[in-house]
Amino acid sequence: MFKRKFTTQQVILTGMLAALAGVLMALEISLPFMPPFYKFDFSVIPSVIGLFLMGPVEGALIEVIKLIIKVILSGTNTMYVGEFANLIIILLFIIPTWLIYKKLGKTRKAAIIALVCSVLIRTACECFMNAFVSLPLYAAAMGISLDEVVKLVGGVNKNIDSLQTFIIYATIPFNIIKYGINSFLAYAIYDRLLSSKSIVRQIKGSEV
Repeated sequence: MFKRKFTTQQVILTGMLAALAGVLMALEISLPFMPPFYKFDFSVIPSVIGLFLMGPVEGALIEVIKLIIKVILSGTNTMYVGEFANLIIILLFIIPTWLIYKKLGKTRKAAIIALVCSVLIRTACECFMNAFVSLPLYAAAMGISLDEVVKLVGGVNKNIDSLQTFIIYATIPFNIIKYGINSFLAYAIYDRLLSSKSIVRQIKGSEV
């Protein structure tokens, strides 16, 4: 499933996409009625493009490097809990998306199906991570109870008054919006790149 060799072009492209993703992640914005640590950005786009053009190893590397760049550029607003959770989510995003894309023949249609599935899978994973990993760790890092964390973040949305409502009114809609928009834009760019056969040939250049 994973390649062991990289081409020179792949190394360069992975670095460029990772740098772009890191900058895009640092340019995050808040969404209305969402918890303060839920930030919208377009950093998933380079990761998806790298995944489809080169493979899961490059896609994962882009995700990891962008987290490092983001922390260097803008620090963390979750006491590194969000970054830790993202590292786990990377595998839960990269592997299923790549397997579906590969299984269906690496076509444009396969990319669309893989992205739709990835949005659903990643949203489900985020729900689990928030309920059992992120929020409990965030509460522990702040030295307060989980209920107090929910009340703290629930101040932006009156419908949030428990962990369950946090998942329903914050986690699910935020992830569908974020990853849905990112996936749509990523596919649009990927589709344009596929139309340029010279670019694809360059990516499959000499191995290093």
